Amino acid sequence: MENEYRVQHEIGPENPGEQPLEQPIRQSPRKQKMVLQSIQSMGQTNMPAPTENNIHTLIIVGQIEGHMVLPPKNKTTKYEHIIPQLVAIEQNKNIEGVLAILNTVGGDVEAGLAIAEMLESLSKPTVSLVLGGGHSIGVPIAVSTDYSFIAETATMTIHPLRLTGMVIGVPQTYEYLEKMQDRVIRFVTQHSKISEEHFRELMFRTGDLVRDIGTVLVGKDAVSSGLIDEVGGIGAALKKLEELIELNRKPGRKDFPQ
Repeated sequence: MENEYRVQHEIGPENPGEQPLEQPIRQSPRKQKMVLQSIQSMGQTNMPAPTENNIHTLIIVGQIEGHMVLPPKNKTTKYEHIIPQLVAIEQNKNIEGVLAILNTVGGDVEAGLAIAEMLESLSKPTVSLVLGGGHSIGVPIAVSTDYSFIAETATMTIHPLRLTGMVIGVPQTYEYLEKMQDRVIRFVTQHSKISEEHFRELMFRTGDLVRDIGTVLVGKDAVSSGLIDEVGGIGAALKKLEELIELNRKPGRKDFPQ
């Protein structure tokens, strides 16, 4: 079969007036194996070459996995995958902006805060887009960027921190939980327009969730509360990111007005 392919390619079509048939682009077995390994380990194919695209898309979906490995049936975003990407983005001069897309139920608090801190500390423009949901510890990640969007039907759940597994019932444990919760509140209020009083009121509100306490914000509600900047989709998010990239190209520009 391989010899037949080569002969046909060399002699061309039987009728000289016909155009040669376009042959399919064949990937080498090694390249195919690398693509499959990338899908299995990272959940995505190889990213476009930096010369083709100056925007890096960061996907955060499912449950954010931290120090404990979650069951295989869970859709997870592993923080040990995200953090190296953010370091590489900061070092790559060809990448000028980051679009973070979220559809997450939350997860490990420390892992989520680590991702949020990394996004916030990037020297390049960043925009977030909440699709479906940006719940729990996904809230700090959503507000960590220079500008944030939420889809009209997307939701965000704000609730107090919860502990899973065995808990040692001593005052130190509750003090640690309180300090961890204060870290989340401080980060969210410092990187959004919502006040600490309003955020705490949403966090401890009763009656909005069945058998739980907290608040669910849908699209425009998240914007009116000051948590998210604007309701919009992928087109609006990319347009805003391109505007921030243009501002960042100007000499002496260090901040991005919201």
